[in-house]
Amino acid sequence: MTVQPVASRVAEFTRAEMARLAVPGVAVGYVHDGTHFAEGFGVTNVAHPLLVTVDTQFQIGSTSKTFTACVAMMLVQEGRLALDAPVRTYLPQFATSSATESARVTVRHLLTHHTGWPGDYFKDFGRGDDALARYVDNMTRAPQQLRAGEAFSYCNSAFYLLARIIEVVAEAPFEHVVTQRLIAPLGMHLTTYYPEDALGNRVAAGHLVAGGKARVARPWHMARCLNGGGGVIASVADQLIYAQFQLDAGRTRDGTALLDPATVTQMQTRHADAGSMCDAYGLGWMLADHNGVDVVKHGGATNGFLSAFELVPAQRFACTVLTNADAGRELRDSVADCVRREVLGLPDRRWAQYPVVPAGLAQYAGPYRAIITTSTVTANAGTLQLLPRSNMAGTGDTAPPESVTLTFHAPDQTVVMQGPHRGARCEFIRDPQGAIVWLRWDGRLARRQ
Repeated sequence: MTVQPVASRVAEFTRAEMARLAVPGVAVGYVHDGTHFAEGFGVTNVAHPLLVTVDTQFQIGSTSKTFTACVAMMLVQEGRLALDAPVRTYLPQFATSSATESARVTVRHLLTHHTGWPGDYFKDFGRGDDALARYVDNMTRAPQQLRAGEAFSYCNSAFYLLARIIEVVAEAPFEHVVTQRLIAPLGMHLTTYYPEDALGNRVAAGHLVAGGKARVARPWHMARCLNGGGGVIASVADQLIYAQFQLDAGRTRDGTALLDPATVTQMQTRHADAGSMCDAYGLGWMLADHNGVDVVKHGGATNGFLSAFELVPAQRFACTVLTNADAGRELRDSVADCVRREVLGLPDRRWAQYPVVPAGLAQYAGPYRAIITTSTVTANAGTLQLLPRSNMAGTGDTAPPESVTLTFHAPDQTVVMQGPHRGARCEFIRDPQGAIVWLRWDGRLARRQ
């Protein structure tokens, strides 16, 4: 399919954001009424630079979850998988630390991030076809925070578990199933799960930015057992083919139906409440109300890569932004906003201002701990500040964490209005007695300490 350059104002804005945030390379693409627009900016690698093109491959991170969800729903259509069946229907030996919840958790809970256990467990179990099976066998120590179905908390391991179910039901390695059933029929020739397949192509390296300078992030590859949640490597042109497939209700360019239109609608319809990352969750998709316009979206982050992917089905519009730097978080959002303004005339999301009494801010203060982050909330001079610190072992290459100012837009619900985390939400969740026991930031529940 012919791809046209992006609008000049989008290109100018992207270059300016790259310079401001020291992001080495970006690929921007959008679809509107069946026409594809895409362009590459900057370089693939500061150490060995090649120009980014529409065919440059990036790690897309967690947008990969939507690929996993699509194939799972193909199996649902065929009657080989049931959304409300317990996981143990397909994996009889599955267990977490809670015998009760291990038996209760369903496929739908996996697809909507309502498992009840924290999902940021990234151990590498090798490159063999047994990698997923070994990962799932090692989930026996996963702590159960809540009952399955009780609350949204972003759960990477839910999609690794779903990938294992897919390969057991389909009787083939997960990556093979997705390639044969989705990637190949769509003609996405520059999309793969395997670094060795991308090696001979123009591939972006991830970067870490500190002090306004970018350096290459290592290692480049992801553990194979994590592919179901974040392993796709793709070009922006291929991402637009995937977006068109979603806008065309599950049909390929030649009209072949890979998903029923009703299934696509089902996936993009609210199935569960969400929080922090989005307003609600479909089946593998985040759902948001953008000034009254329904947006279906996902994003991704891996080591040195940040990406965004969103659909506005009612307006036959989609946008994707791929970046090769950890500083790309702000850029992916600001460029996506620019594309929406330019193509749809849709202004940035507006937030209500909820009045709070400064003296009441102290009730929110304190540390809140999740698996990957401990967030410290402080009340000072009538404002609420949040400082997220990683609990993961670091390399010292990244900039120190910065606090963000939280602005209330509803009771116990805040949003960041400026800076790299602009638009990110932080929520405080109370127990039945009214005490604040959880903070939800970056989609994850963190328990008050």
